[in-house]
Amino acid sequence: MQMEKACLLPVAVAGALMPDAHVGYGLPIGGVLATENTVIPYAVGVDIACRMKMTVLDIPARELERHQDRLTRAIEAETRFGVGASFKNRRQHEVLDADWDVSPVTKQNKDRAWSQLGTSGSGNHFVEFGLFTAHGEIHGLAPGTYVALLSHSGSRGTGAAVCDHYSKIAFSQFPDLPSELKRLAWLSLDSEEGQEYWAAMELMGRYAAANHALIHKHVAANLGAEVLLDLENHHNFAWKVRQVINGVEKEVVVHRKGATPAGQGVLGIIPGSMASPGFVVSGKGNPESLNSASHGAGRVMSRTQANKTFEWKKVNAFLREKGVTLIAAGLDEAPMVYKNIHEVMAAQHDLVTILGQFDPKLVKMAPHGERAED
Repeated sequence: MQMEKACLLPVAVAGALMPDAHVGYGLPIGGVLATENTVIPYAVGVDIACRMKMTVLDIPARELERHQDRLTRAIEAETRFGVGASFKNRRQHEVLDADWDVSPVTKQNKDRAWSQLGTSGSGNHFVEFGLFTAHGEIHGLAPGTYVALLSHSGSRGTGAAVCDHYSKIAFSQFPDLPSELKRLAWLSLDSEEGQEYWAAMELMGRYAAANHALIHKHVAANLGAEVLLDLENHHNFAWKVRQVINGVEKEVVVHRKGATPAGQGVLGIIPGSMASPGFVVSGKGNPESLNSASHGAGRVMSRTQANKTFEWKKVNAFLREKGVTLIAAGLDEAPMVYKNIHEVMAAQHDLVTILGQFDPKLVKMAPHGERAED
């Protein structure tokens, strides 16, 4: 229903719904919407440039069982979890040399962004070690099973501030939109506000990428490990692309709110849950999905309902059965709150080809009770 209404917007030209989709604010999580010369802040999402990154490391697989304490210490030393989490000894990255004056919001929040550089936040954000099995050669990595580090997070408090500021401007420009469409208010890319938002969004993309780069760089250095493969992708973002719409090729803005870019040959990472596999995929460039695929398994239960339904004793028993060690997480991220990732992958066989599988073994998320900021 949300997706159908989004497609009725006067600026919308095409839409698609991924197999992990569930209700979100404005556009569903797992919704993809193409518009003409406009950007919709809430169709990008609150956590701008939420993304995935995986590095394959030259660590023996036996380390996952024999020296979990060492791997745990590396994660806990080299990133931070929780709302407002920051580093006392701040990280350094060239993204800080970018132009943060592109928007008053990014200018005002640069110091905050610096303090949170390299952190992970809360909600469904994670850093985890696992076993990655490459089914064939991937960017020079030979087929086989390796230790890999996988992370999921975005642009932290600054990205949320950008969304909040520009979505309010968009709301004010369309006061007569029906209540169910209010969060889909848009900004023209010809307007000053639209251009500011676009520049801020792209900066948040670079910032989110920097967060992941620092996590992986520092964890690898902590362990004295070499990186054998490095893959990453956004899944809350908007892109200007040329797309064939109703038989006519035109430039459109494709919003992916919880959807993985899946153009022909484009590599991406689709995670499952803390106890189910994730997948490295290659896109098939299906125009019907606007060259997109799912960004995960997708929730089947709200956070409130999860906290009412599950108890740690049963969740921990399930994790032990799956061979997963949980460092920390909220009960609202229990594996059972997600769809079956194998069914999700089967439903999008026409969108992506699976190149490899990541099986989580050591998982760190924000502790129970933290407010979700995903």
